Amino acid sequence: MNHDTPLSPLPLQHLADVQPRVLSTAQLRAHGVSATDAGTHCRPGGPWRQLLPGVCLLHPGPPTSEERLHGALLYAGRPPAQRAAAVPAQPTSGEPHAPYADAMITGLAALALHRFSSAPPLLSLDRIDILVPRTRRLRSTGFVRLVRGSALPAPQHLTGVPVAPVERALADAVAQLTEAGSVRRLLSEAVRGGHCEPPAVVRELANARLLTLPHVVDAVDSLLAEGRAIAEDRLYRLVAEHGLPDPLWNVDLRLPGGPHLGGVDAYWPQQSVAVELDTRAPRQGARRDDDALWSEYARKREHLERLGITVVHITPRKLRDSAEQQAAVVRTALMASTDRDPAAYVVVLPR
Repeated sequence: MNHDTPLSPLPLQHLADVQPRVLSTAQLRAHGVSATDAGTHCRPGGPWRQLLPGVCLLHPGPPTSEERLHGALLYAGRPPAQRAAAVPAQPTSGEPHAPYADAMITGLAALALHRFSSAPPLLSLDRIDILVPRTRRLRSTGFVRLVRGSALPAPQHLTGVPVAPVERALADAVAQLTEAGSVRRLLSEAVRGGHCEPPAVVRELANARLLTLPHVVDAVDSLLAEGRAIAEDRLYRLVAEHGLPDPLWNVDLRLPGGPHLGGVDAYWPQQSVAVELDTRAPRQGARRDDDALWSEYARKREHLERLGITVVHITPRKLRDSAEQQAAVVRTALMASTDRDPAAYVVVLPR
């Protein structure tokens, strides 16, 4: 008898086609398999094995990476016992992920599913991190490590399983890492690969209270510098590829013999138009820092515009996702300069 052979009549015949071959005991009951029968099948030498508490692997061999993922989600997302009998059977690829409730894969396993080359392969991970609500009454066990959160993000569905967004998965992965090089590689790939922008990553790290750790601070400093360089390169390409006139790049503006007005990333002196990249990234005390940085941006913009200088404010995400639209905004500002009163004379210095 092999592990594909049903051991009882009709109910187990339906299980022969279940993929992946892992079900919770509640789902087995929905197929007519009692807890006693499931326990019998999972005994040593039997055709099944217990993968996790309340989760059965429907063959005796080692689980595949897919089976480990589904098993971990079934364990973490199982409903209370009083509702277990009503749980539907394992969904196929086109059906909702009801058996997983609001559990989702996070940490290094999630980054592997997001195709991070710097994340270890799924089968090499000793633990799979599962993000669950803070009120979930379960403990980490076996290869499942529960990560609790009070405000869970909306999951993405990759390879048939719910997965935390990259920013949250990064924060949960970094919380378990102590080596600066590993943290730096993950954060760098997140930005270089276009998965997310540095401010979103830093905000998640701040929310997780990780920005007091020296090896994380070092990695974040490298991330912000790299993110800034990537955003500037996108701005250079936007000007070149959309036929905008060449500006003066990275300059400081000052009033003649007067105060420093602030730096801008691009400036067209004849049209008195400036572009400023918003690369704000809050540190610890994210909301307070974010508000302070925004106030600084706003004050500088208001001062320049009182002098007749039009300031176009662009985020790295907009440069990445809607470059044509941003080019149109800049072009409109340049064309509109002929309809405005002349701007105040300012001194332009290299930054």
